[in-house]
Amino acid sequence: MNDNPNNQTFSFTSRDEESLPVPRHKLHGWRHFAGIYASEHVAATEFVIGATFVAMGATTKNILLGLAIGNLLAVLSWTFITAPIAVKTRLSLYWYIHKIAGNPATKLYNWANVLIFTVISASMITVSASGVRFIFNIPAQLKWFPEDIRFVLVVVAVGIVVVLVATYGFNALAEFSSICAPWLFVMFVGGFMAILPILTEHVLGKTFLSGWNEFIAIADKSIWTGTNAMGEKGVGFWEVMGFAWAANTITHVGLIDMAIFRFAKKWSYGLFSGFGMLFGHYIAWIAAGIMGAGAAVILKTTISQLDPGDVAFYALGISGFVTVIVAGWTTANANLYRAGLAAQAIFNRHSRSKVTLIVGIVTIIAACSPFVFTKFLPLLTYSGLIVVPVGAIVFTEHYLFKIIGLTRYWAHYKNSARSYPAVLAWAGGLIFGFGLNIIDVMPFYYLFIPTWIFTSLLYILLSSWAGAREKYPDAEALELQKNLAITRFQEEQFRTIKEAENHHSNLVIVNRIANIIAWSSLFVIMIFALITMFGSADINIYKDNKEVFNNVCIIGTIIYFVFGYWAFRTRRNNK
Repeated sequence: MNDNPNNQTFSFTSRDEESLPVPRHKLHGWRHFAGIYASEHVAATEFVIGATFVAMGATTKNILLGLAIGNLLAVLSWTFITAPIAVKTRLSLYWYIHKIAGNPATKLYNWANVLIFTVISASMITVSASGVRFIFNIPAQLKWFPEDIRFVLVVVAVGIVVVLVATYGFNALAEFSSICAPWLFVMFVGGFMAILPILTEHVLGKTFLSGWNEFIAIADKSIWTGTNAMGEKGVGFWEVMGFAWAANTITHVGLIDMAIFRFAKKWSYGLFSGFGMLFGHYIAWIAAGIMGAGAAVILKTTISQLDPGDVAFYALGISGFVTVIVAGWTTANANLYRAGLAAQAIFNRHSRSKVTLIVGIVTIIAACSPFVFTKFLPLLTYSGLIVVPVGAIVFTEHYLFKIIGLTRYWAHYKNSARSYPAVLAWAGGLIFGFGLNIIDVMPFYYLFIPTWIFTSLLYILLSSWAGAREKYPDAEALELQKNLAITRFQEEQFRTIKEAENHHSNLVIVNRIANIIAWSSLFVIMIFALITMFGSADINIYKDNKEVFNNVCIIGTIIYFVFGYWAFRTRRNNK
């Protein structure tokens, strides 16, 4: 009996690896995903989002509770939607869409990615520039267009660095950015501890807290007051919770993070996205709001008149500049790299580096407008709404088709390179979602939910009409043979990998020493942050403690990066 009904043979090369399911020998344990999410979600965006909640007039109760529930829903979305599909298919979303929907939907999806990640990259370049502007005494730029040519020059200079790194050196930066995550977290937490006595003195007339109730009183009075920058009632619980859930719709409900979880040994590793939500989207957002409110008190202005550079400097001193620059730099590089990959998939006759360079130039031009970061929250949410229909289409075909008797991968089995049901369902979802926004039937943070449902139902109807009700036994048998051939290819590839294990005991010792010194420097920074927060009996003692803290911060930062990078290098050499 011939197992291959079409007598077809399959052959693969290493160039096909990105389009093939991830092999078993490349899977990672839970620590890998905890680290990825902790490093990715403690970033420059936290300065912008945390301060924006203050300007939008959220209350303390709504912030503490709404962010907790919203971020929990985001973690559950990664765990029960994204991770299971990724682990089952072992494919990135790009290649899974190609299998489900063919070329038209894939190209549209890549254009959407280019737009989204270009905007995010531009925002982060602007944030980094807000730190550099202090050096040249450039005023904060908060309007739609820059008002100082020097700011444009700073943006261009920062942007050139970002573009060059994204074009030529992203892999090294991606590994190095994992070093930044613990330090960034310490900067956020240490910053709010160091500036909180200013708020305490402003509200209570003293520089130290006696308990939790006093913190709530300070927060209600000077941070999350319930009144926005226009003096009107601010956003409520449902808006705060909705944004925390919707902020990452691109990656969880939109399924972009299939690219990450395809390497997971278990789908339950989706729970470790909670490391990013807890440290980045809960603690860091709250800390950024406190730092922003403190900086506003010092400067006798409102938080809406400050940029991230103002906030970081008055909370952390000189190390605040470094925080803003590094946080924006690492985030911008990662997202510009993603934009370049998406653009290269569209213009596949050109190299990724060339396409990334062109996208980078457009990004720098966009970054010159402060609009891209002052309106970051709605931009992020609307961007998520653009790709949510794609997630709905993939989820529907992966899970629901089998339940309702339709054939999964029917377009692929029909050898159809043009699956118009997917394109039409996506277009219908966009019209439906943005139409709901125009008639204002609900907060736009929640628009992704009805849009998801509508797109799913529309895709079922269109696919049923186009061929999903039919059966394709020969094509399914051929697909099974192809999957077996892929498995054999990957097992053979694994057997040819040299597994020589070189044990460099001296490097192991050096690595441990460097790690101890690096982490000790962060511990010392936190100790002095606690001293500044709890050991300042009056405003004069606070000023002395704050000056010492600022100095410890910059010294600790230098020590951390020197020894952290040393540990990183010895760890790589020991592999």
